[in-house]
Amino acid sequence: MDLREYLARYPHDVAFGEEDPEAVFDRYHAPGFVLYNDGVVLDRERLLAHVRPARKRAVSVHTEIHDALIAGDRVAARYTLTAVMRRGDSITTEIFLFGELAQDGRLQRLDQLTRAA
Repeated sequence: MDLREYLARYPHDVAFGEEDPEAVFDRYHAPGFVLYNDGVVLDRERLLAHVRPARKRAVSVHTEIHDALIAGDRVAARYTLTAVMRRGDSITTEIFLFGELAQDGRLQRLDQLTRAA
């Protein structure tokens, strides 16, 4: 897996791509993937449910990657995600990510801490 590519492409592809969000999600995430975001557990279904309304409310998303590391089956990153909304406002979030890769190289688990930037 190319972690920098994932961080840059996945948010855009899942929110604005022409493919179904499910296909985009499955390309990057292994079966059974779980995200722990600020202590909230999000599985595939909950994450995809979050994407559908985001497709209607946002007009663009940009990722600024500050640090990204892969060591064996572990990943870590610090990045800023900015979403521009249809009403003209922006939401900017700094994200600290730690994760584990499945044997096939897709993400198996992510733990994220976020804060408004």
